[in-house]
Order: sequence, then structure tokens, then C-alpha cells
Amino acid sequence: MAKIAYILLCHKDPDAIIAQARMVTAVGDCIAIHFDGRAQADDFRQIRDALGGNPNVIFARKRIKCGWGEWSLVQASLLAVEAAVRAFPRATHFYMLSGDCAAIKSARYAHAFLDAEDVDYIESFDYFESDWIKTGMKKERLIYRHIFNERKHKWLFDTSFHLQQRLGLQRAIPADIQVQIGSQWWCLRRRTMEWILDFTRQRPDVMRFFRTTWIPDETFFQTLVRHIVPESEIRTRTLTFLMFTDYGMPQTFYNDHYDLLLGQDFLFARKISAEADELKERLAALYADDEAEFQISNEGRNLFKFLTGRGRIGRRFASRFWETESTLGRHRELMIIVCKKWHVAKRLLERVRQITNVPATEYLFNEEDTALPDLGGIQASLGKRTRHRRALMRMLFDYHETDRMIVCMDPGNLDLLEDFCGDRSITRLLEIQCVFSDEYLIGHAMRVGLAGEQTSDETLARLLPTIRGETTYESDKIRDADFEHHYIMHQNASDEDNAVPISKFLSIGYDAALSIARTDHLFAD
Repeated sequence: MAKIAYILLCHKDPDAIIAQARMVTAVGDCIAIHFDGRAQADDFRQIRDALGGNPNVIFARKRIKCGWGEWSLVQASLLAVEAAVRAFPRATHFYMLSGDCAAIKSARYAHAFLDAEDVDYIESFDYFESDWIKTGMKKERLIYRHIFNERKHKWLFDTSFHLQQRLGLQRAIPADIQVQIGSQWWCLRRRTMEWILDFTRQRPDVMRFFRTTWIPDETFFQTLVRHIVPESEIRTRTLTFLMFTDYGMPQTFYNDHYDLLLGQDFLFARKISAEADELKERLAALYADDEAEFQISNEGRNLFKFLTGRGRIGRRFASRFWETESTLGRHRELMIIVCKKWHVAKRLLERVRQITNVPATEYLFNEEDTALPDLGGIQASLGKRTRHRRALMRMLFDYHETDRMIVCMDPGNLDLLEDFCGDRSITRLLEIQCVFSDEYLIGHAMRVGLAGEQTSDETLARLLPTIRGETTYESDKIRDADFEHHYIMHQNASDEDNAVPISKFLSIGYDAALSIARTDHLFAD
């Protein structure tokens, strides 16, 4: 009978990791854990103390500091695999998991499934012929050397890449391998895993090549398996149910997805929401249930595509089935600076960046050319940003690897403000109320197309009261919405008075807030 050694890569939530390890070992399976070297030492100690006496739990001999898109993820996987191969000689299969994964079948079902065919389960599509990569770099991932983390050191990443392009520093792919690509969530037989470990020792040239490719966790194991295992013994699929949006972000599952998940032809699923406690408890109990029966419908991906497609063409209905839990995250803080004079908000934001180091973005829902990272196309136009506002914001939180973020919005975006303030995240508003001269309002009318260079003085005179009234109306609507965390600073107030709402908005001390309030020429037009 199959005996599974799970390879767990994780970096947070020690309680969940302990529960996951106890769940799989309680039915006779085993687990090798790599806990990210960047994570808290106290969290790792908690895991070691709780699981150290369990003979079916082993830890990687070294903790690697992992970064998205880096070789470090493959290195961490190999360390955990080496530990599992040595510690669990009776393991027949090695199954890659993350801390966000959960079993959606019983252990009895999983063992019977793996016993049915003597094969490896791994996505491995031809790198150049397939359309697995939808946007962004393709061959450039391989033929140039990537030594900087794109998320943490974007300038260095881009500069290194463009410099290699200009100097023609392309490199050849090892001649005898055909690069493959696919999901990093695989299940491989013991013989295959031993062959891979032998290959890593015998082919330093291939190891050097993959160490400086970009996102090698999508290509390394996928390429090696296809290189050393007969095609007839490979099933080009993952046993972990996961779905991605059109923008390359994984779909998250919540408490009300239990029945849907059980009907899919997979053994595990990711990502399970950190807040879906009921779902995780039910799935943990299911793994040990030898009597559980499963009706496989496998409609998940088609249903997701159909329902989100209706939304894209405007056929909205109540809350979308897949978006009912599309929260930014209860643990996250979104801080919104609201100001009609965009240049004032931008000056303040720049000073806030200097004082707090909190990631900040300017008028992303108002200016097409706002500086944004490549998020798979969702950031390409104002229309897309507005339609997929919560998805965009979640992706920005993930991109910056932060739980606190600041953005700027125009007071006319009341629907956006109401949406974000209605989220389960902590949302704060800092409204900057400015004084509007006639000259400024005329300039504003021209910028937004209400007037032009040839507009007569008489027309402008009639238009000004309406524009001025509109700015007052927008501010009144925000006040009438009665948002919970709404702070106001005034152009005519003293720096000392304005420091108070700034301090509350940013959750910083008064002295730091006063330094921000004293920004040079803050309200100058």
C-alpha cells in the first residue's frame, strides 16, 4: 500500500503547521518540513517542540531564506526531500505541499488512488511550445542570469536584465535537456525522487543553469522528471486542486466551498483561507475518515470560468458565487488619502514614505500612468483597475509582501471608498480639505475637459459656482457616509492641529506626524 512522505514548505502559522503534521502522521504517513529561514525563530521553536518527538516528522537539515521566483525555493525543496528519503525508507511517494494546502479526500482514498497506477504526477509542458506562460518574460527567464529578487530589489533585477540584453550576454540551455514548465505541486514516486537526487550530484552544469533562472520552481523538477522518467509513466497533471484568475493570482477557498472541493478529482487543494477555520477542521476530520465516500463531479474550473465570465461581460447578479468572500484580509490595513488637489496628496504621500517606509501608491484609480508593478494585466487600464478593485489591492499587498499599504483617491470615488470601507480589513481615510481659488478651479475644469482654452469668461463665471459646489458636495457625501475611521486635516489648520489626524491615520507618534504635517509647501498650487 502507498505510504506518502509529504514535503511541506512553509513560513508562517505554526499552529496550522503542527495540526497539518499531526493530521497526516496520525494515519501512518510522514512529513518533512522546511520552515523558511526568514520566519520567526520562536515560531520554528514552537514547531520543533510540538513535533520533535514524532517519529514520522523530520526537518530539513538547514533553513533557507526563501524568496519568490528564486532558486532558494528549489533548494529548500531538495533539502526537505533529502531528509525525507533518508528518514522514511518505506515511503513510496513524495507529495509537495505548502502551508496553505489542505486534504480534500481521506487518507484511504489517497492511498488507493496512488496504488492504482505506478506513475508520477507532475505538470510538465514544453516550455517553448506550450502557452503555460500567459504574460511577461518567457525565454528571457532562461537565457539570462537572474541573481536578484524581482520583488525585493526590482531596480537591480531590471537593471541586470537590461544590461545583459544590451551586452548580448545570452547563455545556452544545456544541450541534452528539454526545459518543461508546470505547477510546483507534484507527487513523485520514490524511485523518481532518488533518480533526481542522483542527477543533482552528477550534473553540476544543469544545477548551475537552474540556479540563475527565474522562477525555477516551475521548471526544475518538471524538466528533470521528463528527462529521466519514461513518458508512459508520467501523468501531466497535479493532484492539488488550484485555480488562477486571469491575472495570475490563486483563487482562495472559504468555509462554504467544502462540498465543491470534495467533488473535484484531486487529493489536496490550495489556497485555503487563513480565516476558514471551519473548512480546515472539516477537512482535517475527513482525512482520517475511512468510511467517507466521494462523488466526483469535477466541475470546479468550468464553474469558476462561467461565473467570472458573466461578470466580465456585465451580467452581474447579487454577489458573485466566487466573490462572496473576496476580502482584502481581516489582518490587513488599507490607508486611503482622499484629496481633490492631487498634487497636495502626492506631496504628503512622499513625506509619509520617508517617515514610515509603508508601501504607497498614488491615484491608481484616477491616473492611467500611475507607477504600478506588472500584475498580469489587471493594472493595464483604469477600467480594469476599477472593475477588479479588490483583486488589484490584494495583489498589491502580496507584491509588496506587506499587511499595511497607503493609496490615494479622489473624493469623487465614493463608490470605491464605500467598497473598501465595507471590507473586513481595517480601512482608514485621511481627507485633506483644501481651499480652492478661482484660478485653481478654472485649471481643474480645463484638465477634466469641462472647459478649454477658447471658453469665454462669461461661461467660466457661470461654471465656477457649480464646480465649487461639486467639491463641497463630494466632501459632504464622504462625511454623510459615516465611515468608522475617517480623519480630516484642513489647509487652514495649524501644523500642530493637523498632526493629530495624521497620527491616528498612520498609527504613529505625534512627533513623527508633526514632521509630516510640516511638509514644505504642502498646499502650494
